[in-house]
Amino acid sequence: MTRLSGQLILVTGASSGIGAACARRFAKQGARLVLWARRRERLEAVATELRAAHGAAITLSIVDVRERDAVQRAAQQLLQTLGAPDVLLNNAGLASGLSKLQEGDFEDWDRMIDTNIKGVLNVTRFILPDMVRRGTGHVVNIGSTAGHMVYPMGNVYNATKFAMRALNEGMNLDVSGTSIRVSSVDPGFVDTEFSEVRFHGDTARARAVYDGFQPLSADDVADAISYVVNLPPHVNVLDMILMPTAQRNIYVVDRNTGRS
Repeated sequence: MTRLSGQLILVTGASSGIGAACARRFAKQGARLVLWARRRERLEAVATELRAAHGAAITLSIVDVRERDAVQRAAQQLLQTLGAPDVLLNNAGLASGLSKLQEGDFEDWDRMIDTNIKGVLNVTRFILPDMVRRGTGHVVNIGSTAGHMVYPMGNVYNATKFAMRALNEGMNLDVSGTSIRVSSVDPGFVDTEFSEVRFHGDTARARAVYDGFQPLSADDVADAISYVVNLPPHVNVLDMILMPTAQRNIYVVDRNTGRS
């Protein structure tokens, strides 16, 4: 039994990676889930798995967080049928490309800005007002160590994650006077589809990112998020930085440690 039993949790980007890992963890803890993602088949596969394993109550919507009208429709349907979620996990995000600013690709820039910043704004703008009216809830934003330290050729991705850090802190101030909690969990190297997406499907280049050390797994991050949302209502983790032991900061990674 956990504090999440029976609670309603909305997870964006729930079809893979950290989002899917969190959905699995929350379902095991007895939560009711609302899962949003762009990829229908992947999302339905996650839902089928969780219903079979845990008898989870799951509502699905195919939503691209970049599309404000689609987010608004999905949010309105959720609020009208199930009410405001107890937890909103703003997980949908990505990196696209790795290049010097003067050589950057405009499509990569738009994809990151529209997903990592505007996507979070879109979802939160349509969900948070009902949390505020109720006076309770928990917003958890997935940040990154890239929002704490800039690295070469990460320019625009870094900028989006620095923005996420500012939005997290600003949101926390904006809900003052309520019991709503606002948290950010900021992972370092996590072995998911992240690098493959960044390198536009170049699997070999993506795998090289994690050569020589054991990165975090999506389940590791889900563990941390589970800890944050299961804390007593009077306890809020504003920002948690989470890194594999081999990673000391953005630049220093012990690449001779291997994988355990």
